Amino acid sequence: MNSDICIKPVVSRGEMNDFIHIVNRIYNDCPQYVPDLESDIREFFNIKTNPGLEFSEVQPFVAYHGKECVGRIVGIINHHANEKWHVRNVRFSMIEFIDDQAVAKALLDTVAEWGRQRGMTAIQGPMGITDFDKEGMLVEDFHLTGTMNTIYNHAYYPRHLEALGFKKEADWVQIRVTIPKEVPDKYYRVAEFARKRLHLRVLKLTNDDINKRDYGHKIFHLLNEAYSPLFGYSELSDKQTDLFIKKYLGLIDKRFMPVIVNDDDEVVGVAITMGCLSHAMQRSHGRLLPFGWFHLLKSLKWKNEGSVEMLLIAVRPDLQAKGVNALFFDDLIRVYNQAGIKWAETGPQLEYNMRELSQWEPMSPEFVKRRRCYAKEIE
Repeated sequence: MNSDICIKPVVSRGEMNDFIHIVNRIYNDCPQYVPDLESDIREFFNIKTNPGLEFSEVQPFVAYHGKECVGRIVGIINHHANEKWHVRNVRFSMIEFIDDQAVAKALLDTVAEWGRQRGMTAIQGPMGITDFDKEGMLVEDFHLTGTMNTIYNHAYYPRHLEALGFKKEADWVQIRVTIPKEVPDKYYRVAEFARKRLHLRVLKLTNDDINKRDYGHKIFHLLNEAYSPLFGYSELSDKQTDLFIKKYLGLIDKRFMPVIVNDDDEVVGVAITMGCLSHAMQRSHGRLLPFGWFHLLKSLKWKNEGSVEMLLIAVRPDLQAKGVNALFFDDLIRVYNQAGIKWAETGPQLEYNMRELSQWEPMSPEFVKRRRCYAKEIE
């Protein structure tokens, strides 16, 4: 392809449709790709459905060669994160492009210039507004099927970024484990210690607990507290918390979401896991209508896919490395066996967070799907 590439900011409905549907071309014959819900993409850019826009500047762009859409990208300036980490970063997100370095360069240069005009000095990504948006470009294990909460991209993506001078800023890895038939002895013994010495217990919440007895807000307060020191983390606002509670917690099978409390009923730990929806998302083609909702509901309520996504585990800082995590595993291994779950995959975990990674050792973990945040100074 020649260099006659036009980058346009998304301002019309047609351009937004091109922004959303470019993935159909790029991943048309890719069995590993798991699509986003189109409705989620549109809601990301609407302040009524994305409170993160109250403290972030966001601009989507599309790339055209002639009349043909050949790529997309989003520029994000999270002012809260920049203030917290004392940086001036513009983030790029939702990047997709055909296998052409000129297209990748045009997209990334556009976001860098958009950021430079707003006083930014570096570009980094893929990262969203929050740590709960998809982040990290896949750099290994492209043969493995993606998940609904992570990015899948072709192998040529990181090659083009590195050729353009982008360097590694942080890596995450995911962990796959086969669910054992019995709770490993190490987990059982440590869980007993946490119960008897730390006076902790596992709760299984109801929707009323979450919405009427304020456990939803307690969970997200804990997440902010536990994740605050992690790379790039930006604390969720009250409005963001309200949105996540309303939109997501009600859908999760509460058997798969153990909450740890102490004698004062304080929430000191939470594990949010859910049945894998990868195949249901693929069958829905990213659309709830006319029949996409059926595939998702079937996986959520009636027939699971035999695996779970362990979206996150959080423990209050003063209790980390004291055995709380063993309570999660002691509970979930039993629940997973009852539900017919054969294996589990975690969300991305920072490669240097050895405390987090070492907890999986009794289940002979497999480290998969390395993904990367790239960064580059803006010239």
